[in-house]
Amino acid sequence: MNKILLVDDDQALSELLCEYLSEEGYHCTPAFTGPDGLAQAQSQRYDLLVLDIMLPGMNGIEVLKQLRMSDNSTPILMLTAKGDDLDRIIGLELGADDYVPKPCNPRELLARIKAILRRSQPLEPSQGILRINSARLEVHYGATLLTLTGAEFKMLELLNQQVGNIVSKEALCEGALGRKLTRYDRSVDVHVSNLRKKLVEAGASTDILVNLRGTGYLLKPE
Repeated sequence: MNKILLVDDDQALSELLCEYLSEEGYHCTPAFTGPDGLAQAQSQRYDLLVLDIMLPGMNGIEVLKQLRMSDNSTPILMLTAKGDDLDRIIGLELGADDYVPKPCNPRELLARIKAILRRSQPLEPSQGILRINSARLEVHYGATLLTLTGAEFKMLELLNQQVGNIVSKEALCEGALGRKLTRYDRSVDVHVSNLRKKLVEAGASTDILVNLRGTGYLLKPE
């Protein structure tokens, strides 16, 4: 059962969200102030923090900053005021994994939580050999920490989410490079080739990344 810390000073909303998440199979613990949320996050292990920005005692941005400065890599989902782009941008720059504007739909919140937890979990088919930490933008293969570019990390993350399935070059280009794939664009092939080389150097099999010509790429379960 995944443990979630919900830090929000709206006690009625917290009770509602914790009840909803509990029904969905999560263990949800509430905290109502910034200092309390920070203390709980530092003293106990949680799989994810849902962190409001407007908090008494210490705002959510400062809580996030303190956690990341102390090398706490717990995934964090920020709750931001609707349309408040500045807080959202600052939060993402400081290491938040995602954000949901308030007032939030519980179903949307649940979908974002599932997505973050899925990205932060080790790849099961590889029996823990390949480990991707989206919060810290780190990838380990065995005991080796891979040095990846941002594009390589994002491509591996996308392939990992669809392990054993084909991911099209178009999806990789848009998801990792932020642009449409053009007819003679070979950038995806170059990035995947470099990524494969780094994985093999760390001990992976040479066919861990399969190129299905004209279709896309596939990350093989090991």
